[in-house]
Amino acid sequence: MAIAPTGQELKAESSDNSAAKVDMPWPSEKAGFYALFVIVFATFLSFFDQTVFAMLAERIKQSFGLSDTALGFVLGPATVIAYLFIGIPLARLVDIFPRKFVLGGGIAIIGVITALGGLAQSFGQFVGTRLFVGASGSAHGPGSYSMLSDYFRPLRIPLVFALMQLGFILGQTVGTWGGGQLIAWTGSWPEKSELLGLTIFNWQYILIMIGLPGLLVAVLFMFVPEPRRRTNPALDNMIPEKASFGRKVLAFTGFDAIRAINLRGRAYYPLFIALALAAVESQGLSAWRVPFILRTYGWSEAEIGNILAPMLLIAMLLGIGFGGTFVTWLAKRHKDANIRAAAILFTCTTVVSIAAPLMPTAELALGCMALGAMFGLAGAVPQNAAIQRIAPNEMRGQVTAVYLFMFTFFGAAGSFVIGLVADLVVGDPQKLWEAILITAVIFMPIATFFMYRGIRPYREEVERLEALGI
Repeated sequence: MAIAPTGQELKAESSDNSAAKVDMPWPSEKAGFYALFVIVFATFLSFFDQTVFAMLAERIKQSFGLSDTALGFVLGPATVIAYLFIGIPLARLVDIFPRKFVLGGGIAIIGVITALGGLAQSFGQFVGTRLFVGASGSAHGPGSYSMLSDYFRPLRIPLVFALMQLGFILGQTVGTWGGGQLIAWTGSWPEKSELLGLTIFNWQYILIMIGLPGLLVAVLFMFVPEPRRRTNPALDNMIPEKASFGRKVLAFTGFDAIRAINLRGRAYYPLFIALALAAVESQGLSAWRVPFILRTYGWSEAEIGNILAPMLLIAMLLGIGFGGTFVTWLAKRHKDANIRAAAILFTCTTVVSIAAPLMPTAELALGCMALGAMFGLAGAVPQNAAIQRIAPNEMRGQVTAVYLFMFTFFGAAGSFVIGLVADLVVGDPQKLWEAILITAVIFMPIATFFMYRGIRPYREEVERLEALGI
């Protein structure tokens, strides 16, 4: 999850666009905080839906008679197939059209798609409802950061972006607890029943209940005043007006952002590779933690939610606070503080990720997972700040989208990787813990290695930008 830039990065960004900002008044903070409220609400709903869906994993597996590989596909890759083709171009809409329409439309589509999953009559139809979830949400992160950056002065941004993370934290924690309660509630209903002439499983009602509120959030976005974009006028037109149609298509699909990344590949590639590898393990574990606890320790979804939710809430709040404090402390000593802090926190995440499936009790396993969430969220603070610091301002939306694409795509692949290892390597569904352990041992140390390798080139890129007065 992307987190707010630090004050140091924001100061640099502010000086980069100072000429453009001198004569442009700032919007009303009252309107800005309303926009922040709606964005936090939308973020909460998005992660609440994702968390509850993951908690339904064992119910989905049993109802459709799936293997762990097939279940892993539904939990992850199925949600990003469309994202592969249209995710980044959709994020480009953030730089072209009013962001409130892009954000509102995205959350509305996600809500409808989720609710349709509650009406699916076969596994094929169910997978079909998941295909466009990732693509529909691809513009949410870039659009939210872009809009809030145009609403609030640089000194306000760290607080604003930190508050934005409440949507992610509450979505994960309330979704963990609420998902368990909803599963226990609907579990007492008949296994199948009729709705609108269709026969659906009892757990499918949950998808309908959590999907429809997205339409309410879409309406709230319509009342958000669109702030003026605070960019340097000389950079407003990224593409010459007389450019060919093919050139415009390439820019729209993210070609310019990818080219900018490639030009500074030494600084970008280690960060992107580390993020991708870590996402496979962290997001894979998030998708499989409920089946893991169910199969290994015999707990129910409600019992898992009652214990894990408060653990996650405390861990994530500590993670955001610690991440910002830690990188600020390092920034007083090192120009590469963002990546240096991320590398240290990756090391901590690696240790607890490997330890989690080895724990003798469910409480200890969940505790390790909560610690992993804390270190992971703390590490996201400097990672995002690093990208915001070195990305070209006129393409920051698309560069951020590419960065989030790596997280989304490889994170989605994580559930499939664990499911594949469970079926092909371990071979026993009751030994899911071994598949989780194998994945953690392979992916996390390599991710940590690449993050350490990224320290020097990132420092050199920061020094280059400072020499240019940026």
